[in-house]
Amino acid sequence: MKVTVKLFATFRAGRFNIEVRDYPAGTTVADVVKDLELPGEKLGILMINHRHVDLDRVLSEGETLAIFPLVGGG
Repeated sequence: MKVTVKLFATFRAGRFNIEVRDYPAGTTVADVVKDLELPGEKLGILMINHRHVDLDRVLSEGETLAIFPLVGGG
């Protein structure tokens, strides 16, 4: 199935901004994070089609997954 993955901020470094990727049915957000070798302790907001989701959310054909790192500041 085709899923659009959007990376933001520091997660883009050495990777990509937006990419359509092919994953097998039953793939979760956690599977994508692992596939991209994103550091779990730096994960911030996870969204599918503009709605917050958890790592265990199963992706469907044509969805858009946005992955944001934690943001610091003061």
